[in-house]
Amino acid sequence: MRLANVAPVARGARVGSSDPTRAVAANGTRAPPRRTASFDPPGRGERGRTVVRRNTPAGVGRKADDPLGVFRLEYDVSQDEKHRPKTWKPTITVAVSGAAGQISNHLLFKIASGSVFGADQPVILRLLGSERSRTALEGVSMELEDCLFPLLREVDIGIDARTVFAGADWALLIGAKPRGPGMERGDLLEMNGKIFVEQGKALNDVAKPTCKVIVVGNPCNTNALIALSHAPNLDPKNFHALTKLDENRAKCQLAIKAGVFYETVTNVAIWGNHSTTQVPDFVNAKIDGKKATDVITDREWLESDFTPAIQTRGGLLIKKWGRSSAASTAVSIADHIRNLVNPTAPGDFFSSAVLSNGNPYGIPDGLCYSFPCRSKGDGSYEIVQGLEINDWLRERMDKSAEELVNEKGCVGSLFGDAHLDEFDIQCPVDLDDTLLPGEM
Repeated sequence: MRLANVAPVARGARVGSSDPTRAVAANGTRAPPRRTASFDPPGRGERGRTVVRRNTPAGVGRKADDPLGVFRLEYDVSQDEKHRPKTWKPTITVAVSGAAGQISNHLLFKIASGSVFGADQPVILRLLGSERSRTALEGVSMELEDCLFPLLREVDIGIDARTVFAGADWALLIGAKPRGPGMERGDLLEMNGKIFVEQGKALNDVAKPTCKVIVVGNPCNTNALIALSHAPNLDPKNFHALTKLDENRAKCQLAIKAGVFYETVTNVAIWGNHSTTQVPDFVNAKIDGKKATDVITDREWLESDFTPAIQTRGGLLIKKWGRSSAASTAVSIADHIRNLVNPTAPGDFFSSAVLSNGNPYGIPDGLCYSFPCRSKGDGSYEIVQGLEINDWLRERMDKSAEELVNEKGCVGSLFGDAHLDEFDIQCPVDLDDTLLPGEM
């Protein structure tokens, strides 16, 4: 991200204002009006901090006694092609919701450094927050600037999804409201579901039709389904809910039990919902190319220890540390993106919750269900076929599917979905609640 002329934004000023009196050239003359990107809805007071690109002469200065604080970075966009390496790919726009949260705080710097999309992939980051997180977003942006990441060409922040998602190539929907004390399952589903109705509509209206969407905010499977149902201009296969973290946790535990390095564990699928009904698949997993069940012969451990350990890992982390996972979630989001933008290794696969329509494993259509997937490296995926499904897996896969059907029923009004009557819809309040407490 090139820093040419830095001018502070006066408190109460509107970032992106076209007022020519606010820009004075080095020779004392006024610069032309700014052409800037604005990422807040009209009618707000002070705008959030925005790093903007504009065509403006070099030498724009500021008064010596102006405070530092919130910066606006200005550079001549026409010079971008001149300075960027010829080997770089065209710049992509990555929109991130919940951008002031702990997960994003770990993730954004990975993206900006090139470790996610590649060392030849320049990015524009557009960060979505709320009125309450506006100041924190400014701080995040300032830290990103201070890192001087060459691949980071622009940072914009805002509190309106329709403007932040404009032209997005990727949308990482991390933000969701946490579950409050005494809040019932249906209340949480409906509260967060309404957020994803609006974000789905915004993506439909302003994102690129090819935009890839990864939903992290819980309950992520149903939130992803809600978002895609309101974005008919996007291919439903562009939507994912994150289960890569569950896959990583499963690989870790298998590696520890087998006494091997993590990278020797492959072919680990997560089936179903990102909840305590998820099914970490040890039946099809491999360790150093061998069936995991041939390496770890303790079937009792696999069924009674390993499986619930993965299902409840998020809750245990909260008990140990006092907060939900953030760094490991960010790493898994980065891993998931890399799984989509790089070809899957021969014979391997990765986990992602995707639309279940037409799947080969008998899961009802109309759900966002985690399957083993492969990618050609172009952002698309296909569900892996032909895996062994024994009775133990079948029972648990169906149970997780049933839970997703019930979740869908809890927020049926948010879909306007004529297919809801295909299911025996109910919204149970579980005594043993399966919603995960963390990763929000």
